[in-house]
Amino acid sequence: MQDLENLKTAALQAGKIALGYFNKNYRTWDKEAGAGPVTEADLEIDDFLKKFLLNSAPHYGWLSEETEDGSSRLTKTKVFIVDPIDGTRSFIAGDETWAHSLAVVENSIPIAAVIYLPKMDLLYTAEVNKGAFLNGNKISVSQNCELKDAEILAKKSILNENIWKSGDPALFRQRYRPSLAYRLALVAEGRFDAMIALGRSWEWDICAGHLLVSEAGGSVTTNFGNKIVYNSKFGSSKGIIAGNSSIHKSIINELKM
Repeated sequence: MQDLENLKTAALQAGKIALGYFNKNYRTWDKEAGAGPVTEADLEIDDFLKKFLLNSAPHYGWLSEETEDGSSRLTKTKVFIVDPIDGTRSFIAGDETWAHSLAVVENSIPIAAVIYLPKMDLLYTAEVNKGAFLNGNKISVSQNCELKDAEILAKKSILNENIWKSGDPALFRQRYRPSLAYRLALVAEGRFDAMIALGRSWEWDICAGHLLVSEAGGSVTTNFGNKIVYNSKFGSSKGIIAGNSSIHKSIINELKM
């Protein structure tokens, strides 16, 4: 699929731009309304991605964390949904777990996706009905079926006892990675059994990872167990739960939502 090839080319070039800034001196500032930090690197990468991808497919819509949103994308059949740097705080801190997250959706469904971590040399790719891959090798979700044995990526607040029907926050082992895109990629790779984000989840953080997990054989829904619709009016979903089918079902059953 040409969409996937375009995303891969764009992601690799974005990585080169990002590494040109990494651990160097660059401008950083906070967005309005507590929306988090942004850097010169975020904006240059966003500008590159927008020009490159829309030049390759001018009739597609565009949704990005670093581009002011508009309603025109809602009229498009296909839309690019990207996060120039997912994990900007990690990027600023000099950590390695930041990623470029790029996807194409068609009629609200992800059909091509790339998550690229330049410092770790990890290139995750997926195409609808064709599987998920890491550096060209096929990947799949874990086979663990027991929630009590599960390792799940989530913020520590997930251990709050009033979230769970049993009132027991020790249902599983909680782990964390800052980048939502990377969390989803790790679930797709089978290194963790699931990930949970109960708050509002921006589409640019989760769209590419959603396709990776589903193509790796997993299940992905909102925290209410509903289908996630992309290129939505507000560009976000009511949380996200992703994992192998057994663990995903157990989480949904145990959550007090």
